Amino acid sequence: MSKLGLGSRTQAARWVREGRVRVNGALVRDPEFPVLPGVDQVLLDDRAAAPATRLVVMLNKPRGLVTTTRDEQGRDTVYRCLEGSDLPWVAPVGRLDKASEGLLLFTNDPLWAAGITNPASGPDKTYHVQINRLPQPDLLTTLTQGVAVDGEHLRAKLARVLRVGDKNAWLEIVLDEGRNRQIRRLLAALDLSVLRLVRVAVGSLQLGELAKGQWRPLTEPEIHAAAGST
Repeated sequence: MSKLGLGSRTQAARWVREGRVRVNGALVRDPEFPVLPGVDQVLLDDRAAAPATRLVVMLNKPRGLVTTTRDEQGRDTVYRCLEGSDLPWVAPVGRLDKASEGLLLFTNDPLWAAGITNPASGPDKTYHVQINRLPQPDLLTTLTQGVAVDGEHLRAKLARVLRVGDKNAWLEIVLDEGRNRQIRRLLAALDLSVLRLVRVAVGSLQLGELAKGQWRPLTEPEIHAAAGST
């Protein structure tokens, strides 16, 4: 049912345990019960568990929120920004860490989400990053060539200077892979601290003028363009 976009895996497991799901007419209480899509009939509350209409939402994530459906430490999550809406169940597509901001996608289509987050074929992600000092002349070359960090080779696909202040600067960094805290770890290896990190684009999809903490649904053309697929 989670693959149909009807709810999260946790929600689906709870529905099964509550006795709300039948497979081929028989009540099932085991969330791991095998089902053959397109062959077995699955009912939720005596209604056919049909695929949900695909929905993708863009949020301008504020810093300080955790990208998860539920936080065991009781911290505010990105779902705070969706409270009061009439949205059906949607899950975050990838992550932005607590201190990061910007474009975060949600969807009820796990296959589409898998395409976006696929490190080999997913779209590039573009970030604007404020660093704590002025960049050295060779910084951009080093970022794109990459450095070894904890046994991983971390690099940027593209990097350029956006603007320079008296004591710090903004960079634009494009990633074509999604390693954990990749930009922060890469810059830390070069003795640079991140003051702000804002994701501004996923593929051709731009954050644009969407206000902090606000969200909007994507159009079908935007959904296709973001994934780079038909």
